Amino acid sequence: MYNQYPPPGQYPGQYPPAQGQYPPPQGYPPQNSSPYPPQGGQYPPPQGGQYPPPGGQYPPHQGGQYPPPQGGYGGYGSGPVELPGSAPYPPQSTKPSYPPPGGHQSYGSPAPYSGYGAPPPGPPHGQYGAPPPQQYGQYGPPPGGAGGPPTPPSLGYGPPQIIQWDANPDAQALRMAMKGFGTDEKALTRVLANKDPLQIEALKAAYSRLFSRSLEKDIKSETSKYFELGLVSIVQGPLLHDVTLLHSAMDGPGTKEKVLNDVLLGRSNADLAAIKSMYQRTYNRPLESDVKGDLSMKTERHFMIVLGACRAEDSAPVIPQAVDQDVMEIYRATEGKMGTDEMLVCSILSTRNDNQIRAINQAYEQKFRRKLEDVIKKEFSGHMEAALLFQLRNAVDKYMHAATLLEDAMAGMGTKDQLLVARVIRYHWDRQALENIKGAYQQRYRKSLASRINGETSGDYGRLMVACVGG
Repeated sequence: MYNQYPPPGQYPGQYPPAQGQYPPPQGYPPQNSSPYPPQGGQYPPPQGGQYPPPGGQYPPHQGGQYPPPQGGYGGYGSGPVELPGSAPYPPQSTKPSYPPPGGHQSYGSPAPYSGYGAPPPGPPHGQYGAPPPQQYGQYGPPPGGAGGPPTPPSLGYGPPQIIQWDANPDAQALRMAMKGFGTDEKALTRVLANKDPLQIEALKAAYSRLFSRSLEKDIKSETSKYFELGLVSIVQGPLLHDVTLLHSAMDGPGTKEKVLNDVLLGRSNADLAAIKSMYQRTYNRPLESDVKGDLSMKTERHFMIVLGACRAEDSAPVIPQAVDQDVMEIYRATEGKMGTDEMLVCSILSTRNDNQIRAINQAYEQKFRRKLEDVIKKEFSGHMEAALLFQLRNAVDKYMHAATLLEDAMAGMGTKDQLLVARVIRYHWDRQALENIKGAYQQRYRKSLASRINGETSGDYGRLMVACVGG
């Protein structure tokens, strides 16, 4: 999600892991298949592509790039593969491609296409503990299985790690900022706004060791309102922050559906497992039971599929026959029948990985000349519609989707401050992804994310939010 760190040794600018790329249709660039309208006459970004940062380029990555995949996958050989009667799929993922210095702001160019690529390295499928079929519910597992090596947890969601970083100076600076009369809010922002999840854990441990005090409790006693909320969200770290948000979204009357979507949808199996485990340890009850108590009917069943953590891993290949099958099943469940088989669509979008959903989205439009997003809008409503659109948009272009979610928290009369804090803090953990989100925001809204946040917030709260996005 929005906040994924690439596992060690993988290309740092590429998310999710590439499984090869598709050949471009004749007459590239492709027709607009993005859920977002083109801006200023430009084509939408390559699917899963990279956005240039506002006003410039990224520094070159060290160590060069991986060579293109050699050979083909399975029995398809090394050449491009197409679905019968359809144009080739869009690329699953591309290496960053940025405009030359001084060039105009654009989405970048697609990387060279090289077929489907070789199978993922490692033992054959079946040795990684794929979930048993009954976990997928009545609709069965994704075609082709759940994939190869499991997607690693995001930074802050895996086991505790010891890092080579001295947290003592920052811990002492935080204590000085809150000790005695008055509080140095600027010092709190300066120290906390740029730390990654592992540094935050080291900082909390150092603070407790040096002063026998809780950093979170001291912040709560020295600050207030949304500035306090932002600082506490940072100090909790991404995993505990997610769990706290879920509990608050379901506590009391009503359900904050946007929070459930933000935290649970589009997540890796590893992250969902960590969230469920932390929720159980924190509140002494299963997350599934609380979700069941707050949702109802088919939306509840949709989120039970999500919480089953049965998504195809990022390493699972995109198989053309499986994509074609999913496209036809979605059609028959929606436009091709009287009524709608909601759970079949929910199952497909909840158990396929981002690459597979991107291919499904493109193939559906090529086959039926209608956008899958428009079909969802027509056939669904309420929270289920919002959740399915979230899953689709996050897979098609996660950076643009994140940019629109940030704008959603600020658009209209008044700022949805709690939602803005939650989303800014979530995206700030992954600085590489954040730069892409900022580029996407600039491309769509023609202004920088930092300036937009600055205009919607004020005081220490505003300065913290701007600092978190690198303003």
